[in-house]
Formats: sequence, structure tokens, C-alpha cells
Amino acid sequence: MTSIETKSVHTAQMKERIIQPKVMPVYQTSAFAFSTLEELEGYYEGNGSYLYSRTANPNTDALGSTVAELEGAPKGVAASSGTSAILAGILSVVKSGDHILAAEDVYGGTFLLLKEELSLMGIQVHFADFADISAIEQILIDYPEVKLIFSESITNPFLRIEDMEVLDQLKKHYGLKLMIDNTFATPYTLTPYKDGADLVAHSATKYLGGHSDVTAGVLVGNAELIAIAEKRIVNMGLNLSPFEAWLTIRGIKTLALRMKAQTENAQAIADFLNEKTKVWYPGKGAIVSFEVPESIDVPVFFSSLGWIKIVPTLAGVETTVSYPYGTSHRALSDEEKAKVGVTRRIVRLSAGIEGAEDILEQLAAAFN
Repeated sequence: MTSIETKSVHTAQMKERIIQPKVMPVYQTSAFAFSTLEELEGYYEGNGSYLYSRTANPNTDALGSTVAELEGAPKGVAASSGTSAILAGILSVVKSGDHILAAEDVYGGTFLLLKEELSLMGIQVHFADFADISAIEQILIDYPEVKLIFSESITNPFLRIEDMEVLDQLKKHYGLKLMIDNTFATPYTLTPYKDGADLVAHSATKYLGGHSDVTAGVLVGNAELIAIAEKRIVNMGLNLSPFEAWLTIRGIKTLALRMKAQTENAQAIADFLNEKTKVWYPGKGAIVSFEVPESIDVPVFFSSLGWIKIVPTLAGVETTVSYPYGTSHRALSDEEKAKVGVTRRIVRLSAGIEGAEDILEQLAAAFN
């Protein structure tokens, strides 16, 4: 190499040598190089791992396997968002003409995915109150086309803990697959795969990443289904970037520490709010939902929260609140909102890791 043009391009390449970093490097590359055509052909014959980062990357692979290990599942795959992970999981089970049975109280964004986008693919979704087992069974009897049951381990925003034993029995009796969104609980609190779920999805944007600086999803579960889901992610371009995967893995390292502190704060917040208004908190997880009393003006309450920020998401290390009526469930019709109980007075609070006394003091100020 003699010209500055050539040197500028090629001298940045690291020569092969043994390097053992303490932390996994970021493989921020769109593609991987080959020395010979035989080596390239070997990739397609199964003798190589990486070709192009849309198809696979060490960082995204590491994220999928990390969450699978936490959930006690054999295999996992990363995706560009929680919604992407859910979509890939659904399409690993169902196709055009098949039906899905879903809990009516799932996250608003998931509700829209199931209701609107899947219909464009020829997939029909039936929503039911999963607290009513007879209603679930009636749908399964009436519609033998149902191939998948979908719910959340802890629902959003009213925090109903799903009865995994019942759903596991139903899926076995009717020969179905079961998929659970475990975002709110995380593997720190619940592990649905061990309780019978075939697939478990996460919006890793939330507790797995943990610091509100990444958008990512992860799907784990049955190895055969995950292999199909991987193809869907590759073919539909639902892949996650290497850096986002790296950030999420970094966040997971403190997952247990954060969840312990946030769950303890959530319990303290629920105890405090129980003396003032109606509260939904199941004793698990770090989310508390509550109703602003009729005696308090809702906009004034929100504007009086001081350092507790109003955000459309959850799970960061900071305590925040969101307004389901105007954000997560905004696109639902008035009838659909009313059916699941989302009114203009519902608040979803995400407990952070601050000192509990400071959180309670700020909430008291807002109520006052």
C-alpha cells in the first residue's frame, strides 16, 4: 500500500491475534468478510456463523441466548422491538386462515397488532376475558381454527396475573401453542416457559434494557418454533442492530438488582396509595396502577408530580407515570377502552430505584 487513499481504507483493519476482552465487543458491522470462495460456500453449507448482520450477528445472538437462559428456555432470538418479537412468534405458529385466541386486556399496541395487522394477513383473532375460563373454552369449541393462545404474564395496565396452570391445561387439551408476553414480570419475577408457554416475548426496551436508551425485543422458547421465528425476522427485516443488542445485554447485568429495588419501591407506593384511592398491584413486579380520585383534577394532578416525569413508556431506573387513556390505549375505541376499564382517571406508575421516601413525598405533594 502506498497511496493515502488505500491506506486510509485498509490500515484500520485489525490483524488477527488473540484478544480476550472482559466485556463482549460491539460487532458494529453490516457484513462479515471471507478469505476464499470456498470459505464463503462453507457458510451456506453450515460451516460458518456470520454473513450479514440482518441474518445474524454475535451481539444479537448473545442477547437471544442470554434471555433464553434467564427464562429457562432452550433458544432465543433478538428482534427490533417487542412488537417485532411478538409478530415473529405469532408467525412461527399461525398462517393465513388460522385463528388466535388472545386476552382482551393486553397492552394497547399489541391489541392493535392482533386486531388490525394480522387481519391483513388473513389471520383472525378472538379476544376474551381470560378470567372467565368458560368464555375461553367456548371460543376454542366454536373455532377449531384456533392454533395459538396469547396473553401477558402480568397484564397492562391493570396487572392481572395470568393463570398459567389453566392456560397450560387448555393448550394441551386442544392441541394448541401458548405464547406469553413477560415484559412486566421479567424472569426475575416469573418464568412462563417453565410453566407451559411455548414462546415467551419481551419488550427488552423496558426492564431488560432498563435505562430507557434502547429499543429492542426478544423471543425465547421451543427451539423448533424459534428457528422458524428467526427466518421471519430475517425475511421481514425485523432484526436488531448490534449496538442495541450490546446495550441491552449491559442492562441485563443489573436486572436482578434493579428489579429488587423497584419491586420493593412499588410495594411501598401501593401501600401509600391504598390509603388514598383505588389501586391495582398484585404484589409482584414494579408497576402500580391507580385511579385519580373524583375530587382531584386529573391534569392538575399530572402537572403537580414534580420530578416524576410523564412518559409513554415504563421500566427505567427513574420513577415515571404514564396515561394509558392518552398513550398506550389511545387508539382503542371508547367501547374497547371501557371494556377493559381504561378511563381518563387511570394512571400507570413505574417505580424507579430512588429512595422510597422521596417517591412518596413527591406523590403526597401531587395528591395535596
